[in-house]
Amino acid sequence: MHLLLSGIVGSVAYGLAGPGSDTDRLGVFAAPTVAFHGLRPPRESVVTTEPDVTLHEARKYALLALSGNPTATELMWLPDDCYETRTGFGDRLIGIRSAFLSAPRVRDAYLGYASQQFRRLTTAPADVGGRRRSAKHARHLARLLHQGRVLYATGVLEIRLADPEWFRAFGERVAGGALAEAQALVASAEADFARIRTPLPERPDEEPVERWLLDVRTAHLPH
Repeated sequence: MHLLLSGIVGSVAYGLAGPGSDTDRLGVFAAPTVAFHGLRPPRESVVTTEPDVTLHEARKYALLALSGNPTATELMWLPDDCYETRTGFGDRLIGIRSAFLSAPRVRDAYLGYASQQFRRLTTAPADVGGRRRSAKHARHLARLLHQGRVLYATGVLEIRLADPEWFRAFGERVAGGALAEAQALVASAEADFARIRTPLPERPDEEPVERWLLDVRTAHLPH
């Protein structure tokens, strides 16, 4: 495994981490090219807990990012202080990050993931643990909608939130029973996506992504 790019993602990167928050790490690696020709292809992803680390093989990562997956996408837009590994191929990936974007996939992915968080809110138990999880789901719902709208409107993904306290307060209000506020936020975001004139293209630009992946494969052939 050759690590190409990795960094701290999630709550720490957003500025939403609290005393009990986990530190989540995400990375991209290249498997040896010859391994794809054997009986058992290399693993597409490696996931560990304690510490929480998710690593995706280069092709798997590229496909996730091309689909608009918010978690995969954010790795290419992290603040500099969140990166822990940056190789030449990692820098190239950051350099072509806009090629992965498309208007329909950004809209569908961010609204879709936010809607998942809302459904979790509607089924959360009313005990102390359930309230804590509800606050977390509500924060992530608001954060996804905010990031998605900014990305859709500007073509730039804002990772570190300018006002993290607003998101924390929103989470506490929703966990305290203000579920209608979360529902209204989703409806407002849907309306914004419908009216915003986005600079994003209808389809991602796969050519530079393909070139990057083929260069990764060439570089990891045996010499």
